[in-house]
Amino acid sequence: MELLSQLISITLTTIKDVIPIAAIIFGFQFLVIRRPIPNIKKVLIGFAYVILGLALFLLGLEKALFPIGRLMAEQLTNPEFISSWSGSVAGALQWQDYFWVYIFAFAIGASTTIAEPSLIAVAIKANEVSGGAIGVWGLRIAVAIGVAVGISLGTWRIVTGYPIHWFIIAGYVVVVVQTFFAPKLIVPLAYDSGGVTTSTVTVPLVAALGLGLAETVPGRSALIDGFGLIAFASLFPMITVMAYAQLSEYRAKRD
Repeated sequence: MELLSQLISITLTTIKDVIPIAAIIFGFQFLVIRRPIPNIKKVLIGFAYVILGLALFLLGLEKALFPIGRLMAEQLTNPEFISSWSGSVAGALQWQDYFWVYIFAFAIGASTTIAEPSLIAVAIKANEVSGGAIGVWGLRIAVAIGVAVGISLGTWRIVTGYPIHWFIIAGYVVVVVQTFFAPKLIVPLAYDSGGVTTSTVTVPLVAALGLGLAETVPGRSALIDGFGLIAFASLFPMITVMAYAQLSEYRAKRD
């Protein structure tokens, strides 16, 4: 009964959030375009599916993804666990002793990105528009590698305590330089790829990992150090997607 009441509450909140979107769409359709919506019944059923899906997804985040992400971060950064693998004293751990955290960050970054619905949609559309020149799996794997490297580097930054802005500035310098040399076809898609990665599946686990890591590493602030992983997850896919296009162009010219 408690679970059902939570689902009903989340569904009502989702309806309130979706109403402005529906009002804008239908308002423009009827008041500006002044044409009826084709298959209005299917559209309304689709909106109902969206509301139910969002409600179930938000409930799943609250009950599963956020808790499991936080739990994994707490377990992997437990001084006793780290000492059992590294052999270091629990009170004198170094950044290299957290190697399981970096491995987990890389793995979870890659796997969640591969499963990201928004990235799948973008990859399919890019494949259709480019006439097959941009492969669906090629784009997804390039983005997944970027997210995995970014989150691994972000967790290393949290452990070491280095300021985040130097990493972000250096990363965007690389992006700007790559923009001049990468194929023009791929540049806008690379920029979009950085945005679609920070969506429904990736963000909850990455945010929970960052907060859990900052709370368990001595001397770290959950507010200052716990956030920022999502910025790494957005930045590095731009680099890897443009690098993927540059390598493909180089191989094509060589052949």
